[in-house]
Amino acid sequence: MNHAKKAEIFNKDEAKVNWHDKALWYVREKRDNSAHKVQGWEYLRELGSAIKANVLSNLDEYLIQFETNAQKNGIKVHWASNAEEHNNIINSILEKHNAKKVVKSKSMLTEECHLNPFLEKKGIEVIDTDLGERIVQLAKEPPSHIVLPAIHKKKEEVDVLFQEHLGTKPSQGNPEYLVSEARKHLRNKFLNADVAITGVNFAPADTGGVVVCTNEGNADMGVHLAKVHIACMGIEKIIPKEKHLGVFLRLLARSATGQPITTYSSHFNKPDEGKEMHIVIVDNGRTEQLGREDFRASLHCIRCGACMNTCPIYRRSGGHSYDYAIPGPIGSILSPGKDLKKHSSLPFASTLCGSCSNVCPVKINIHEQLYKWRQVIVKEQKQPIVKKSVLKIAGVVLSKPKLYGFAGKSARFVLKHAPRFMIYNKLNAWGKARDLPEVKNENFDEWYKKRNKNG
Repeated sequence: MNHAKKAEIFNKDEAKVNWHDKALWYVREKRDNSAHKVQGWEYLRELGSAIKANVLSNLDEYLIQFETNAQKNGIKVHWASNAEEHNNIINSILEKHNAKKVVKSKSMLTEECHLNPFLEKKGIEVIDTDLGERIVQLAKEPPSHIVLPAIHKKKEEVDVLFQEHLGTKPSQGNPEYLVSEARKHLRNKFLNADVAITGVNFAPADTGGVVVCTNEGNADMGVHLAKVHIACMGIEKIIPKEKHLGVFLRLLARSATGQPITTYSSHFNKPDEGKEMHIVIVDNGRTEQLGREDFRASLHCIRCGACMNTCPIYRRSGGHSYDYAIPGPIGSILSPGKDLKKHSSLPFASTLCGSCSNVCPVKINIHEQLYKWRQVIVKEQKQPIVKKSVLKIAGVVLSKPKLYGFAGKSARFVLKHAPRFMIYNKLNAWGKARDLPEVKNENFDEWYKKRNKNG
């Protein structure tokens, strides 16, 4: 099922769509307010983008440096070329320690690799400890946003979900009560976990350690209580030096939620005495994306979610309509590289308004890459006959000014004088949910010439 069909399902509940749209735009506004308070914000963005470009141009050297320093610190480093290897490596570590209970902090990489179902099939309990992730896990749903995984659920829905799975009392969606009950539920999981798995936000090559950013402290709770810590990171998470965190930590939280900084920016540089720390470095298609000149900049992404919060399509179609671990505009340029046929509709789920590129903290040209993917898809994937025919006709009309002018006049006449049923029918998808704007007697060109003549 393509994006449009899945979005149609989400759009059946108009009130919820409006709420979802408003909630995400509120986060976008917080981002703007926070960014405007930082002197040199645009310089920070330029610097972040330049550091990432340097990393991608020297990735092999930085990865080797990172591995060397990590091993010096007593960390065991593993390499995985794909999701299957990533999952098998983690399973082998769990088997070595006879681990049956795992607590996991938010990690989009493990979502991408479908780690949870892989381990659950082997009888291992995996508990997502980020509150939003735990909510969608209980609902048996994937996250719909990379920073706000349960943004598609209202507090009343969470209330019902907790009653069913945690045995809570009805509270009419009282946030304080629900958070308190979730804390009690998760505390027991932390205390009894054998292994803690975390994602990685940044991995400085000069230290060989990893940095994990959370607002709930759940990564720290898991790591400090469990005997084994497994950190899972994509190869693009490398940054050259620890001092560069000063750039990225200021960009990340402000872009994600409008905060000055995440509540916890935790540095894990070596295992505690008597414990083990493992880092699994994963490719899973990233090298291939790196080799695509038009799309390599997508690997700059620091997973802030700002492009989703601003995107008019994402806000009104929901994250699940993208059917990929990373939804929204950034997901729409990453997913075709993984499976062009399956995700061929996603680059078209955009207005190409450029808002995503404008808010990206590392200045990824997202809307331009979406357009380039469209060109690739039209060449490599068979397109519907109706779509191809309409685009060919449009191409002819738009290339001939006189024909374009005649078509505009004809369309205005029809829209003003034709019976309503001729305009609002099954062929007019736009008209299913809204009326067309009022039709004027003249087009912009005619209005402009008339204005200049009179002026």
